[in-house]
Amino acid sequence: MAETPRNSRSEAYRRLSLAEKHDNFVKRYSRRTLFRVGAVGGAALAAGGVLLPGAATATPGPMVLLNADKVAGSALRPFGRHIAYGADPSQQVVVSWQVPAAVTAPFVRIGTVPGDFSPPIQAEVRALTSQMSWQHPVEEVPPNSPKSITQYYLHARIDRLLPNTTYYYVVGHEGYDPAARLGEMASFRTAPAPGGDGTFTFTAFGDQGVGYNAVATSSLIAGLDPAFHLAMGDLSYALEGEGGHPEEDQYDARLWDSFFVQNEPVTAGIPWMMALGNHEMEGWYSEDGYGGVRARFTMPDNAWDGSTCIYSWRYQNVGMISLDGNDVCYNSPSNLDYTKGKQLKWLGKTLAAFRADPTIDFIVVYCHQCTYSTCHSNGAELGAQKDWAPLFDKYQVDLVLNGHNHIYERTDPIRAGKAVKKVPSRGTTNPVKDGTTYITAGGGGGSVSEFPAPDTYLGHETSNESPVPMKYSERDGQDRTKKVTWSRVRFRGYSLVAVDVIAGTGTTPPKMDVRAISADGTLVDQIIVQRS
Repeated sequence: MAETPRNSRSEAYRRLSLAEKHDNFVKRYSRRTLFRVGAVGGAALAAGGVLLPGAATATPGPMVLLNADKVAGSALRPFGRHIAYGADPSQQVVVSWQVPAAVTAPFVRIGTVPGDFSPPIQAEVRALTSQMSWQHPVEEVPPNSPKSITQYYLHARIDRLLPNTTYYYVVGHEGYDPAARLGEMASFRTAPAPGGDGTFTFTAFGDQGVGYNAVATSSLIAGLDPAFHLAMGDLSYALEGEGGHPEEDQYDARLWDSFFVQNEPVTAGIPWMMALGNHEMEGWYSEDGYGGVRARFTMPDNAWDGSTCIYSWRYQNVGMISLDGNDVCYNSPSNLDYTKGKQLKWLGKTLAAFRADPTIDFIVVYCHQCTYSTCHSNGAELGAQKDWAPLFDKYQVDLVLNGHNHIYERTDPIRAGKAVKKVPSRGTTNPVKDGTTYITAGGGGGSVSEFPAPDTYLGHETSNESPVPMKYSERDGQDRTKKVTWSRVRFRGYSLVAVDVIAGTGTTPPKMDVRAISADGTLVDQIIVQRS
């Protein structure tokens, strides 16, 4: 899959905002042609004996595109189940899935005993219509195919769950109730209550795509069985191109169907918490390009009213922050500064609150673009270095994870843009004294990029004392390089990051055991992050 190719259009066109490009696109295709608008909403219903007292209303979804001929519900089987946590994962879970056509009264049924399910909890329908005239299908399309496709996404937000509890669930709709079909049952587990210091694992990668390499990394997640997974942008590669250019990006909406089916064996039971990548800037649907994302996913989105995939949450003693790197991206600038400073202001407040909370030991930030990386495919992001890195320094962020470059790279701990301490594989870093460690984990399956220097990783260490050129884009789009000394581990291959959060004892503080694992299960890097 392509990473971030430069477009053939003029630089003047490229520097237009995505909102301006979306407006130009709409002028070419009338709204009557593009959109048929409607929505079906639903409130979550309390399931007696399963939920804590009370039940929250489902999060309102976007007014999206709902229109299709009715098909008998018994003929429509749900697919592509994927779950996510709310801001409080001990009580909040969102169950999401797809159906191939419009259905009536979609629902989820849950229970703490397999087969003993609650009454139906109503789901919200969000449907997305895409015209074939502005798509480039990756598979052959018959000449008698319809001129548009509509994808139906369903979401049921469930609140007031019991902490640290396994729930079993099935999804259905009028005419299709799989409660008696245990083969269609899935399960998830809520987090322990906030502030706990127990041991748990989470995984992370970006740039997965659809294909056998993506299946391999997804299977690796299944084998590790983490509490949750961070999907750090450029998820499906339904969009090929830079992103944010609706008049020239190539797009096949149905690749999202393949993405969800490919990952369903994992995503049906392990929450995937996503961040936005440049390939999620689908400018056909909305001025910010995120209309498709809002139809497909339900993240906490608690930064401000209307934020998309910018949110904070916590899992026991770890504060988690998802950022939108498109807002600070000089390399693919369609949404540069689109939040008009809101994200930066919110980030400062959130980091301050997390660091002031004595029950939070670690802060992990995840996003798509690379604050620091020496891979030249997409380079490092100067906008993130200028806007975000000073806040990461100020509030002693422990770990920053991202994708974008299709490799694995770990920096030495960095403060004020410079390495503070050399930390080889199997070394230990103290963020209080040493600074923040940055990891690029973009080897989820999309393709593999190149380094300007030799690989060096666990068991295959090479001489790594010479400065390495870091490529970056200035705000005006001009590319530059700068020699840096903080690139400590580099691995070209499909991989993911696994983080084991380990509880402290009476004599030792808690720690994070951070590992990089290749698609075949080989350990390629490992460090301990421990504050003191």
